Amino acid sequence: MSATPKQDSSPAPDPTADSEWIEVIRQHVASLRFGVIQVVIHEGRVVQIERTEKYRLNPKAGSQP
Repeated sequence: MSATPKQDSSPAPDPTADSEWIEVIRQHVASLRFGVIQVVIHEGRVVQIERTEKYRLNPKAGSQP
């Protein structure tokens, strides 16, 4: 019995869809000073982009941490 390679039945990637989420991530990164950007993948496709932004406050001069 010879092994037959499994055919990939997933559709060909859509380059315009890739450029859309890449651009969204690029914009979020450019506008974020402190934080996290998470990319959620489902069945090999980007389905969600989450952004958590943090605001850092400078301690007052002369105060102890």
